[in-house]
Amino acid sequence: MGIFAMPSLGADMEAGTLVEWLKQPGDDVRHGDIIAVVETEKGAIEVEVFEDGQIGRLLVEPGTKVPVGTALAEIVGEGASIAASAGQTAPIQTTDTQVSPQAPAPAPAAPPAALRPTPRPPAPESPGLRASPAARRLAAEREIDLAAITGTGPHGAVQRADVEAALPAEARPAAPDMGPMRRAIAGAMERSKREIPHYYLTHSVDMHAAQSWLDGFNAQHPPAQRLLMGALLMKATALALRDFPEFNGFYEQGRFTASAGIHAGLAIAIRGGGLAAPAIHDTDTLALPELMASIRDLVGRVRRGGFRSSEIADPTVTISALGDRGVEALLPVIYPPQVAILGFGTPLPRPWAVGDQLAVRPVLSVSLAADHRVSDGHRGALLLRRIDDLLQHPEDL
Repeated sequence: MGIFAMPSLGADMEAGTLVEWLKQPGDDVRHGDIIAVVETEKGAIEVEVFEDGQIGRLLVEPGTKVPVGTALAEIVGEGASIAASAGQTAPIQTTDTQVSPQAPAPAPAAPPAALRPTPRPPAPESPGLRASPAARRLAAEREIDLAAITGTGPHGAVQRADVEAALPAEARPAAPDMGPMRRAIAGAMERSKREIPHYYLTHSVDMHAAQSWLDGFNAQHPPAQRLLMGALLMKATALALRDFPEFNGFYEQGRFTASAGIHAGLAIAIRGGGLAAPAIHDTDTLALPELMASIRDLVGRVRRGGFRSSEIADPTVTISALGDRGVEALLPVIYPPQVAILGFGTPLPRPWAVGDQLAVRPVLSVSLAADHRVSDGHRGALLLRRIDDLLQHPEDL
């Protein structure tokens, strides 16, 4: 029998709120099935299971806020009976409440008292209405009818941002950068700058070849199949990392472990303020049209507040591209336990030597922030040069 626990969805996550169970005791599950929705500072995240079997007992009631690592449900292995586990114990009865980090031990008795805080009555809502605990709280505080709000979360769930949008302008919460997400991001970045010995490199890339190839490709395809420059930058970075594995992995417990796969996290602004950097798995293996489709899908879901736990939990490196914001260059901060982050600005017309002639070319500033415990400037410079070389031959990406 296995335990399905509250996953860690990033270095800035300490706890999450179980919003909804999508599977019930006795349901069969397979690796990758979505079985629950969890709310964190980043929004509502669909959580996957990573083993085959059947759902046994559900150990946590929707609306419960629990620390990372807390047991949420039992997973009974294939071929095993769930009669001894399913249905014996009611889920923890609590709504919208922080609980102790102690995990419940599987037993026929009720869960430990530490996991059964005094319940508070939930905000009134229509039967069958899906809403996150934070949305219910705010709706109750502001006397808003949740049934009148269109939800943008997973399966149409109403999220806090949806309730905020329904408030009169003068009643909306001020300064989203003072909210829980901003504090979580600040905590992760504070840890990063305190613990990681950063070094920074920048490199200018002539984007004439990449832009010319991209224009030609897009001229031959309908709008839905066209590529953005970001797809070329992401693919070139992923391919370059094959030759420089010391920038792709995790530094934990005093040692670096290179990742077998290249799962590039893409920094995406979240509606209402904040940032998430979910992964596109095996980025280096995707053809450009596949990668572009993955980017569009991921950006759309993140901005609607719906992405999956596997996407947010295991990026092996992060890419931050602010070219569409007009930023010439950026010096990003590493997201622990990763050991590198690459930043891309916007291509700007610059005088550029082409052979013996001077031409005006679109020039892109690429930056690297890396962990000096794992790599050094020499290797970092070679990585940036490799990305440059790949962008000079976009037809091979």
